[in-house]
Amino acid sequence: MEQQVNRVYKPLFTEHPRYFIFMGGRGAGRSTVASQYAASKLVSDEYFRCAIMRYILGDIRNSIYREITDRTRENGIFDALEVNDGLMTLRYGRNSLNAVGFKRSSGDQKSKLKSLANYNCIIIEEADEIPEADFMQLDDSIRTLKGDITIILLLNAPPKGHWILNRWFDLEKSQAPNFYIPTLKQGITDTLFISTSYEDNRANLSPQTIHNYENYRHTKPDHYWNMIRGYVPETARGRIYSGWQEIDAVPHEARLERYWVDFGYTNDPTSIGAVYYYNGGYILDELAYQYEMSNKDIADLIKLQPKKGIIVADSAEPKSIAELKRYGLTVVSAEKGKDSITNGIQVVQEQQLSITRSSVNTINEYEKYCWHVDKATGEVANYPEDRFNHSMDGIRYAVCSLAPIRQLKEYADNLPRGPQKQKVNPAR
Repeated sequence: MEQQVNRVYKPLFTEHPRYFIFMGGRGAGRSTVASQYAASKLVSDEYFRCAIMRYILGDIRNSIYREITDRTRENGIFDALEVNDGLMTLRYGRNSLNAVGFKRSSGDQKSKLKSLANYNCIIIEEADEIPEADFMQLDDSIRTLKGDITIILLLNAPPKGHWILNRWFDLEKSQAPNFYIPTLKQGITDTLFISTSYEDNRANLSPQTIHNYENYRHTKPDHYWNMIRGYVPETARGRIYSGWQEIDAVPHEARLERYWVDFGYTNDPTSIGAVYYYNGGYILDELAYQYEMSNKDIADLIKLQPKKGIIVADSAEPKSIAELKRYGLTVVSAEKGKDSITNGIQVVQEQQLSITRSSVNTINEYEKYCWHVDKATGEVANYPEDRFNHSMDGIRYAVCSLAPIRQLKEYADNLPRGPQKQKVNPAR
């Protein structure tokens, strides 16, 4: 099988590190070369069992899976394959290629990554979407002796502080303010990094596409330096929250207002924290950010806290809320409905917020929680990305429950019963 491969990617076919990281800007041909590699290995004599992966299983069909089937058709081998288009699998003799998602859908909290022990090749598209814990689970599960293990990560450059950058890269200042150039850390020997942009793939791009890319330098410079040139930005584009102050600890005089609980289990962590009122603002304090936390674990943790308070929990888990109540906790469901997320975000944005430095997972989410950004155009949508949002959702539940009208209603509802009960108008 002969293919014309962009020379910048030829090490993929000649070198044998465990990790290949192809990171940079749009239009660089990363998915094309990964699909060329997969197609050639699929029909080779070598053992090849490959998982093509994205965070959400359904997103694979119109991306890397389509790229690979296109390569097999272009090279006249598609008809020789055993194809299950529904499952997105390709087979040739003992070799196979299978679509595998970390999650089946964006709302799935119970799916679990299947064992990949017998796979020797993993291709992860949009690898920056994968949480570090999920990647570590995947990496640890690949242990076959049937062939060289190759893990290929395809991604645009993520913001500074992303776990992929922390694990593999040093950052050098670039010509663009607040943008960095990634370089592989010294001493790393099991990884090959190839940085590319449209400049490396001009022969395969139309003049209009190149013109559009280069025009972004003047019309949308942040989009140009990150998404087109592949530089690492100081902060995530479309970041939702800013201005939170980090403090060492919750002051003794601070008044506990709420606990938050955002349920998770296998694929997502459970986030638990406390909201305090102090000096005209609110203080956020993370108590737990943990996988496989049972409802009893949640109840035991909150019962250990020195102050008792109302818990605001994700209303999507009514059985879990009922169970927490049976453990003797005071739990209310977060209010949800049309536009509740965007309206709730606005409520949080209007507050003066501080956060304890020990709340490391919540701070990480705070720095990465963003509005959805169209990677092709750089346009920012009015809804958040469905990631880095476990503590962010919990904080929104708790802070929104503290709206003045709701505080008055709770006060009225908790007054003693009897003839001397004071009347309170919640609308005032």
